[in-house]
Amino acid sequence: MESIERIFRSIKDFLSVPIFTLGETQLTLWTFLYLLVFLLLLIYISGKLKNWVSGRLLARSSLQVGMRIAIGSMLRYLVVVIGLLVLLQTAGIDLTTLNVLAGAIGIGVGFGLQTIANNFISGLIILFEGPVKIGDRIEIGDVEGDVARVGTLSTSVVTNDNITIIIPNARLISDNIINWSHNDEVVRFKIPLSVAYGSDIKLVEKLLLEVAAEDDDILDDPPPFVILREFGDSGLHFELRVWSGTLTHRKGRLISKINVAVYERFQKNGIEIPFPQRDIHIRTNTPGDKPDSLPE
Repeated sequence: MESIERIFRSIKDFLSVPIFTLGETQLTLWTFLYLLVFLLLLIYISGKLKNWVSGRLLARSSLQVGMRIAIGSMLRYLVVVIGLLVLLQTAGIDLTTLNVLAGAIGIGVGFGLQTIANNFISGLIILFEGPVKIGDRIEIGDVEGDVARVGTLSTSVVTNDNITIIIPNARLISDNIINWSHNDEVVRFKIPLSVAYGSDIKLVEKLLLEVAAEDDDILDDPPPFVILREFGDSGLHFELRVWSGTLTHRKGRLISKINVAVYERFQKNGIEIPFPQRDIHIRTNTPGDKPDSLPE
């Protein structure tokens, strides 16, 4: 029994060895161990609290998912900050001695951490306002995919190739974003196509509407329609406009299906797909004639 007491006493003496002094407080190994253990416990409990608030407590409310996550995140940060202050006080650290350190951190945030602070504030704006939500189909720059996660610093977008692209939240606030499913899943697709000059315009319109009517992924209401967009250099440029609520996240598949069906229908009905062509006129001069291109 005495040997066990000696072991505990030696451990206590080892942990009580001062490492350095902060103000009037001597920081020991026990102080750092105490702060580390309870800080990890604080982070764990605050994470559980965030999930409970956003996933259960507010689940029955009319708040959107992004708003519930934002409230849970803010509550977690508040709990961590208050808990950290309590931990420092209970560890015997005088907070007034940290004024210099807080000033240095403030300068660091002002200069070196501007990007992180910008992304953090942008993330809170996204979570509260909800311009981009989990499950939305967005297009920003050359990135197109489904929003899988909205964090405080970045947003994860999964493309159709199952590749996750991490986008800083500041881009989602400053850049123009195409959100295909912001209001609902029903969107209109514009499918351009061309036919050769001399084609029967009424027949072309009839065939395009037939193709649209036979596709199960195209809605009857609003109805599809066809417009003659312009007279091109090599043919007539049409545009088939259709509405779909099932392939909003797979627009390439819808356009491909329509293009294949249109091509087959045109072939059966003798509608020619144009190709670039030019008429070349060659002028020749007989001996003794003055070339037209020479000045008088």
